[in-house]
Parts: sequence; C-alpha cells; structure tokens
Amino acid sequence: MKLLTFEEQGLHKLGVKTEEGIIDISASVKSGANFDIETDIMDVISGNQEAVSKLQDFIDHVISEKKAVFINEEDITWGPCVTKPHKIICVGLNYRKHADETNAPYPEVPILFNKFDNTLTGHKSEIPVPKVTEKLDYEVELGIVIGKKAKYVSKEEALDYVFGYCPVNDLSARDLQLRTPQWLLGKTCDKFSPVGPLLVTADEVGNPNDLTLKTYVNGELRQDSNTNDMIFNCAEIVSYISQYMTLEPGDIILTGTPEGVVLGLPEDQQVYLQPGDVVTVEIEKLGALTNYFVEEK
Repeated sequence: MKLLTFEEQGLHKLGVKTEEGIIDISASVKSGANFDIETDIMDVISGNQEAVSKLQDFIDHVISEKKAVFINEEDITWGPCVTKPHKIICVGLNYRKHADETNAPYPEVPILFNKFDNTLTGHKSEIPVPKVTEKLDYEVELGIVIGKKAKYVSKEEALDYVFGYCPVNDLSARDLQLRTPQWLLGKTCDKFSPVGPLLVTADEVGNPNDLTLKTYVNGELRQDSNTNDMIFNCAEIVSYISQYMTLEPGDIILTGTPEGVVLGLPEDQQVYLQPGDVVTVEIEKLGALTNYFVEEK
C-alpha cells in the first residue's frame, strides 16, 4: 500500500495512492461506508498489518461502490508521510563510496545521531536556506519506518518489525555540522528532513538492500547509487539500534547517503544549495521527493 498525508485546514489527512488515483480516506468514510478503519497515518502505522488489511478492504469497497472520494494529486499540499515520529535516528557514513569520497574510514559499528520533528516537511514544500549556513548540502536516504515495538531483535528478525519505507532528504549544513565533533547542529535546522511523498509498505518493497537512489539538483543528476553499497544493511541497522533503545511504531531511521554529495567534491568544485534551487531525491519503488529552496525571511 502507498500511504501519504496532505494538509487541509491545518490538519494532516490520510490519503492512499491507488491505480485509480489518490483517495481521501476521511472524506470517503463520510460517504457512508460502514468500516472500522484508522484515518490517521500514525494510527495505521501503529496498527501495522491488521490496520493496513482493514484499510485495503475499505478501499476495495468504496471503489467498487463508486463511493471513493478522489483528490487531484496536483492540487494537494503534501505533508510528511510520517507526521509524529517518536524518534528520528540517522546513520552516518553508511555507504562505502561516500566514505571513500570524504576520505573517512569505514565505521566498525553504525554511527548514530538524531534529528527532531521540526525538520519534517513534505513533497513540493519550500525549504528556507538558513541564514547561518553557507554550505547546505543534499543527501538522498532510504527511510525505514518501524511498525512494531522492537527491543533486542536479531538481524534475522529485524525486518519483520518494519512497517514500510520512504525517501528522505537528510539536508546538512556542512559548516555547522563540522564545527564540532557532534553533528547535531548541522542536521536539525527547520525543514531539514523532507520525507515522502509516499510511505510504501514493506510487502510492496521487498528487498530494501537492492534499491537505486538518485538525487537531481536543478535537473542535473548528482547522486546515483544503490542501497547494496551500504556498510550496514537495513536489518543490521534495525537490530543494532534495538539493542540500545526501544524502537516504537512510527520511528524513522535514516540509513545513510551514497556518494555524490557536495562535500565529497574537490573544494574548488563545491557549489552548495542556494535559494532558487530545486532538489529531487528518488528511490526505486518509493517515488520521487521534490523541494524548492528559498531565501529565509
């Protein structure tokens, strides 16, 4: 299933993308269908497979009965496909070629840092370039969304705890990130984690360790890689984190970025993001996430 949120009157509403179009779930419920389903993205994630199954039955019914309320994809204001994660956990230096381009040794264990919900935004949103940075960089990343409480899970069972996957752009202010050994400051400015447009359930994705990832800046291809270049794969990441903290439904894990970031270029070739730039990150089976960079007011 392909889930999404869109904004209406200040609220994030649930949508599902089908072959017929995007269905407004709440509006379709009001059309008279008598189904016990969740209408909030976080409740669907928490309900995991049972909630998705009920939602699919509902969708099949309203489509067959011609009671589905569709919305125009071009007219909606996209929200983040996960709206209220308890945790946003990121993995640094997790692609071999990215470590190579930044002259960094391969880590022996996953390097973890965190982001906050102030960084969340959606597809096609405008992102202000902070006045405090001169080195804003892009990073396409595969986002893992947890679907079940996970603590001390094995690598063999780890992916059973995943609800789905989504594209994320882990925006990074490199001058702030590298000011100290702690990366937090450069990762947590407002809207630094656009996520979406779609949250695709794990059953539709299959193997997350063999997906192509790409980044385009103003239409120019900058990153072009595959998740098979990860140093620690998705199962290893989920299992590792669960040894130290309890993962909750809706938690997002950003799994690292491949080569091709501005930071990896020779210094005389580094051109960082500026107001007016358009960045699209794209992941196989998950879709493309586009954002527009503007001057901070």
